[in-house]
Amino acid sequence: MPLGDHLEELRARIIIAILGLLPVFAVSLLLARTALRLIIAPMQEALLSQGLPGQLQTLSPVEPLTTWLRVGLVMTVILGAPWLVYQLWRFISPGLYRNERRFVHVLIPMSFFMSLAGVLFLYKLILPLVLVFFLQFGAGLGRITAETMVLPDGTTLPSVMVLPADPIAPEAGAWWLNTELMQLRIAIGEGERARVVGVPVTGGNALAQQPRLSEYTRLILNMALAFALGFQTPVVVLLLGWMGLVTPASLGRVRRYAVLGAAVVGSVLTPADPISMVMLAVPLYLLYELGILLLRVIPMDKEPDTEAPDEAWYDDPHADSGKGSGP
Repeated sequence: MPLGDHLEELRARIIIAILGLLPVFAVSLLLARTALRLIIAPMQEALLSQGLPGQLQTLSPVEPLTTWLRVGLVMTVILGAPWLVYQLWRFISPGLYRNERRFVHVLIPMSFFMSLAGVLFLYKLILPLVLVFFLQFGAGLGRITAETMVLPDGTTLPSVMVLPADPIAPEAGAWWLNTELMQLRIAIGEGERARVVGVPVTGGNALAQQPRLSEYTRLILNMALAFALGFQTPVVVLLLGWMGLVTPASLGRVRRYAVLGAAVVGSVLTPADPISMVMLAVPLYLLYELGILLLRVIPMDKEPDTEAPDEAWYDDPHADSGKGSGP
């Protein structure tokens, strides 16, 4: 095909890809509130586990809306990735040999699965440990100690009931301490209009640890991207092996450098804490070994594939004149 036809085909694929993302964007916005609640949940659990109120703060009235939009855009990219890859495949597939098409048929589904595995690994295993580490580190920077005194004779302090949950249908004016929410709760009103409000209570930490919604969400999304990229290690190893650039034997000889590389990547792609660095570096090296194993199990054929790409991608200068290229 002439260059102009290639560019026109590329332009058409880009337009189709963008139009196909519009319904995905609409669905992502509908699911973004649920996704945002799932993102906030690990921080709330970590705060409550350290005896802190499980609330995140916002410093602007539009911050919840902008954070919701950011999550929706990220979900659009994730959910729409298969559609984008499919359009790219439709553009390049006519010019690929059979062995080259094998790259796409195997590596793209594998890449999507490994990305999902990396995000789930982060959410289920890494975040609970890392967030608690951050909170404990902040709590260890200092505490405020209150002085004590002897009560005057005949003085009795009021008492409040300490409960692990809110009571059912409390009377108006009743108050109690909810240890699960770390809030002093008060019942306002009676009957159908009755509602319960709460005031957060904290310990004697010198730092008021109440993360900001937008910054915390940005941190989680960046870490999710880092783990999704890091879990592409076996895909990269398999691709390099199929391209003939590496072999299982050569990869085995540089294992010490792979360990060093995993440590460096873990320190660069994660926050500056030892837990998240180690928790990413160790899986990276194990995925490196998985890539070597996969390369042994499904190696690329040694014989070159002589099948030509589709004829539509070839422009024979002698096709119209009737002149052959041979004698």
